[in-house]
Amino acid sequence: MSACRGDHCVTCSDEGIAMRVLRVDAARGLALCAGEDGARSTVEIALVEPVAPGDALLVHAGVALVRLEPAEVGA
Repeated sequence: MSACRGDHCVTCSDEGIAMRVLRVDAARGLALCAGEDGARSTVEIALVEPVAPGDALLVHAGVALVRLEPAEVGA
């Protein structure tokens, strides 16, 4: 998955979106996340578990692909 660290998906070339975790539903493998624009989305987190509120994720098609370092995410 390290190839997904850029801002594009290596599989389909679509852009990944940096999102911040707001809440986690571990039983369902989902997290409520917010993008830099404030838009919220439910995201599948199985590939990057465990996650916690405040974590930054690169999300594509409703799936968290990788955990981002704080420097890779806007404030």
